[in-house]
Amino acid sequence: MEITISPEERVNGEMSETHLNQAVRAIREEGYLILSDVISHTHLNLLHEKMNADLHTLMTASVLPVNFVKGHLQQDPPPFAPYVFRDVVANPWVMQISRQVLGEGGFNSCYTGNTNCPGSGTQPVHVDYGQLWPGLETAHPAVSLVINVAPMEVTEHNGSIELWPGSHLDTSVAMADATIKVEDRLVEARREIVPPVRGNTKKGSVLIRDMRLWHRGMPNHSDRPRQMIAMVHHIHWFRRNRRVRFNKGCEAAFENCQMDPNVEFTDEPIDYIFRNQPYDYHEDNAEKMSG
Repeated sequence: MEITISPEERVNGEMSETHLNQAVRAIREEGYLILSDVISHTHLNLLHEKMNADLHTLMTASVLPVNFVKGHLQQDPPPFAPYVFRDVVANPWVMQISRQVLGEGGFNSCYTGNTNCPGSGTQPVHVDYGQLWPGLETAHPAVSLVINVAPMEVTEHNGSIELWPGSHLDTSVAMADATIKVEDRLVEARREIVPPVRGNTKKGSVLIRDMRLWHRGMPNHSDRPRQMIAMVHHIHWFRRNRRVRFNKGCEAAFENCQMDPNVEFTDEPIDYIFRNQPYDYHEDNAEKMSG
């Protein structure tokens, strides 16, 4: 489902009850929602330019942080001014939806992202988190939401994510399992019931999805890398690790945030380019991909 914030909602500073109910229902039933035109294109242009420059630096790493298959790289956005924006890290519309789905006291746990490079492969269908408790007959309510922000328009041509509607309610995959990959037999069985869709988004849009939703990265057929910023909102009782680190000078972006941003501000340099490692990637990683 896709929702566009109306002029009246912008004036009021909050979503209408109708839109909010639609958003919550979409996440609970389909497992995802697209919120359109809620981020400044100027902000996204700056992020896009910087992340492209950072990608060239990242490509000098001795081991690339590949996720599953070649061409899908873990790449964090810059955690310092002037590249940290309120409408990205503390978007009021996104926060309103997260609070409604997860309840009061929720928090963010990360500020990361991925880059889909030209010529990339197809990832296996997987979840970011499975069901918390194995063997359930009925899936538990959402406890974690992924907030995806692309600094450009995302289409099937440049590798939009594949989403499996309603799969977050399938209890076949649990956190206790040895892998987050979904078995081929389960994928093919679900394809017969509800086939996948592509998460195409216009520039300025946000994709919100339940972390249990089956998904995978798809090939980028364009000649340019496609970045995607990611944050994860958790329910209040979820385990917290260390705070999300930003350099000092970004504090204003998080002021009056409707959810705990769970941040720490530091004067120390943050190694956001080289800190990630490959995930479930076993081939020789010495051959670099051009970007």
